[in-house]
Amino acid sequence: MNWLPAEFVHPVHVEVPGGYHLRPISGDDAAIDYPAVMGSRERLWAIFGEAWGWPAASITFEANKADLERHAVEIAAHESFNYVLFDEAETVEYGCVYIDPPEKTGADGEISWWVVDEAVGSELERELDLLVPRWIGEAWPFERPRFIGRDLSWKEWLALPDA
Repeated sequence: MNWLPAEFVHPVHVEVPGGYHLRPISGDDAAIDYPAVMGSRERLWAIFGEAWGWPAASITFEANKADLERHAVEIAAHESFNYVLFDEAETVEYGCVYIDPPEKTGADGEISWWVVDEAVGSELERELDLLVPRWIGEAWPFERPRFIGRDLSWKEWLALPDA
């Protein structure tokens, strides 16, 4: 992939105000990720379902773990990035941030994120909403990042021409 400079080093730990942090996800996170995703599945499907077909109602723990392992391989190869939002002790997952190469024209990176149902409308969600665009601007080499679900709706994104 040539969407990132060869010398780019992705962040491995990002502080989020309030005692939280982001770090790259791995298959080892499946035991925490699966209940977080499935506990918020209906809302997540309403956001990501049409675009990504995720998270399907039928997804199993094993399939979810395989997805996380695939994400870890993609992160290592700098193909795409999935960051998990954890509490300080990494005992509770509160959401994820996705940083992907552009699938649609007009951007050099596509970023989206979510929090679990229990965090919707919370101070944590507000802090994440403030942090992600700033972090992308400061730590990532994008000139035209697109914040899907923020700058434009998922429906608007789906209508854009493919990259």
